[in-house]
Formats: sequence, C-alpha cells, structure tokens
Amino acid sequence: MKLTVRPLGADVSGIDLRRITADQVAAVKAAVYEHKLLVFHGTDLNDADYVAMARKFGTPQRYFQRHYWHPEFPEIFVSNNVPEGGKKLGVAGTGRMWHSDYQFFPEPLPLTFVMPKIVPPGGARGTLFLDMVAAARDLPPALREALLGTRLFQDAVYFYKVQPPDVDRGIGELMEQFHREAPGALHPAFVTHPVNGRTAVYASSGFSQRVDGMPHERSQALLRELFAFLEQPARVHTATWAPGVLLLWDNRQVMHRSSGDLHGQPSRSYRIGVYDGLPFYPGLPITGDDQP
Repeated sequence: MKLTVRPLGADVSGIDLRRITADQVAAVKAAVYEHKLLVFHGTDLNDADYVAMARKFGTPQRYFQRHYWHPEFPEIFVSNNVPEGGKKLGVAGTGRMWHSDYQFFPEPLPLTFVMPKIVPPGGARGTLFLDMVAAARDLPPALREALLGTRLFQDAVYFYKVQPPDVDRGIGELMEQFHREAPGALHPAFVTHPVNGRTAVYASSGFSQRVDGMPHERSQALLRELFAFLEQPARVHTATWAPGVLLLWDNRQVMHRSSGDLHGQPSRSYRIGVYDGLPFYPGLPITGDDQP
C-alpha cells in the first residue's frame, strides 16, 4: 500500500480492496486514523464486494430509515437522483449541510466509506471536508474558553426528507415521528480520539442545535461564531469524485458535506458506515447496534 499525503488526507494506491487481508485492513485503519481521509483510486467493487470489504473493517450500519437502503444490501445508504428500472432508488439531495455521520445518535459512526456510482460530467461532484483537529488547534482563545466543558445537542429533524406517505400530514406530526426514531443526542464540543489522542471540535452547522444548559441567546450567538470560524473557505478541502474512486474518512476528526446543487445532473453514490470496535470518544459506550 502506497500513500501520497495531501494537505488533508492521503491518496492510496497499490491495494486490491476485493482481496484485502487482515494485515492490510489494520494498515488502512492506522492510515485513516493518522490522515483522517483516504482516497482510493482504480477500485473495481461490485455491490457485494463493497459490503464484504466493509465488514472486514467492523460492523456495517443499517441506517435507521429504510427508504435510504439499497434493495439488496441494507448496509448501503443510497444517495441518488437517477431512477433504477423506472423506480426511485434511495434519496436525492443528501448531505448538503456540514455534519458528521450519525452525529445525532448516542453512538455516532466512526468510519464512513463512500463509493461514487454515477459521476456527473466535468467533475461537478465531490465531498467537502473540514479538518476538526486543526480547527481545535486554531480556535481563538475566547471561543475555546467558552466551549470548554460544554456539550452540544445534535439533532437532524430539520433535514428529514418528505416521502410519499407523508402527504396530508402536518409538519409537527412528521417532526414528532422523526424524534421517536431519532430523538437527538448530547456530545462534548471537544472529543478526544481513542487511538491518536488528538482533540477535535465536534460541532456542525447542520446538526449542532444548542449548547446544553446555556441561555438560548448566548448559545445561538456562540454557535454562530463557531460556525463562522469553522467554515471559512480556506479551511475547506475537496475530494473530487471520479470513476474508480472510493473515499474513507474518520468522523471523529472531520466534518463533511456534499459539493452542492447539481442543477439536474445525474449523481449516485453508495455509503457504508462502519462501527470500528472502538468508542467514538473515550467514555462513550460501544454498542455498534444503532440498527432498525
């Protein structure tokens, strides 16, 4: 396995993911914990290969909402705007906000694989990343002091994708239903990585709704200040999609979002989230079973 290090992450070559060995899995895990994001090139995985490969890294997740599932492999979360056989497949327009996967559950997802399946022409599609370890290092002292020891409430209800059965149902009713399945979760504003010991900011403008126990006005002002700092254009790194690319990142150390509006261009990607057998941060119980 060969790594070419980027400003954020590393490009990977010289490894056959269909036949990856236990030693290679350990090396890839060590690399993603170190470099935060890995970009594999020249991959050739069918859907069954993809799931089998992901299982070697831990326990693949089944997303809590079934309409995201691949029809044959529920471990695959389908982001897609192209019908398959004349039928809707997965959900379009996912991930357009800064977030970390399953940030709004008690046990967030440690690792995420994304495999582009249909790539828009001209390199229009990609995944954007923020280095949250660098953000923790660079935070202005007053902002750091205000956030130390706090917990943030994470909630995804505002990004619920309305489905055909939701016709004639009120917004409040839909929100209540969503919260029965995903009521949100409290996590520290700073998390420590269980392998490398690095500290990262664990906050996103997509899911972080408030600072627990802080008056509303102060909480919202503090979060606005934090997000303005985190989302400066100079802090954004892009992993561009191309045929044969596979992304793997560590949700403990980066936030991500899609590259934005495709203006009707076809796009499809398959995501597999993996519980890696380690706590998301020290002290958080390991279950790996946030499954429907």
